[in-house]
Order: sequence, then C-alpha cells, then structure tokens
Amino acid sequence: MKSMVWFVAIAVTLIVGGCSTKSEDAHESAKAATVSEVGVGPIQRVELGALDVALAKKGAVIFEQKCSACHKLDSRYVGPALQGVTQRRKPEWIMNMILNPAEMLEKDPTAKELLATYLTPMTFQNVSHDQARALLEYFRQVDGAVH
Repeated sequence: MKSMVWFVAIAVTLIVGGCSTKSEDAHESAKAATVSEVGVGPIQRVELGALDVALAKKGAVIFEQKCSACHKLDSRYVGPALQGVTQRRKPEWIMNMILNPAEMLEKDPTAKELLATYLTPMTFQNVSHDQARALLEYFRQVDGAVH
C-alpha cells in the first residue's frame, strides 16, 4: 500500500511539475518575443511621423562620427549593413541597441544572434537619447521613409 501511495505522489508531482514548466516556458517565450521586438533599454515606445529631414541630416553626421568605423550602409563590415534596418527592426529596438548595447547583447535574442554572426560586440558610443533618435531618422531616410 505504501508503495502505491508513493507512486501516486510521484506521478502527481511529475504531472503538476510538467504543467508548470510548460506554462513557465510559454511565459518565457512570450517575454523573449516582446524583448526581441522592442529590445532592452530605456525606449519602450517611439512615435514616428513624417520623415524629419533636418533630424535625418544630424543623424547622418552622427553616423559618420560614431558608427561608420564598424558599419556601412550597403555592405557587411565589422557589424551588419544598416540599409534596411528600419524594415527589419522596430524603432524601439534600434534605439535600444544604440543606447544600451551591452544589456541588449546579454538579454535580447536578436542581438545575441547578431553577436554570434559578427563576433564583435557593439559598444556604447556615448550617444544621447536625442542623438539616437537622429540616427533612427537617418536610417529611416536611407530606407526611403516619406517626408
């Protein structure tokens, strides 16, 4: 009789444990999907309107100063080509990668994949929130956003 009680107790534990693990896995998958869409960092929402040409012009200068040592627009270099980035990634993700690359590389699945591909971690370039927004606008302009 005791062995039957132990058997039932173990079976119940495995069943309940298995269910909670599946639930936790589903929660982690949903969390990872959210992280991958907006990234990890201070930017949770970006409102985009018509292309701001003046802001894009500032972004072009910042790109030349802070990004062009590792990135080209139309070809792989140290890091990925950035032409088309606004079509591949959400604005929040782009800005979080610019502003918070170390934590993004540690926690964001997409950033981890990029690191595995390019083998060189993106470093923080001492870019302000406003500069990151200007870079985003420049990328939008490169990708054909409309005025």
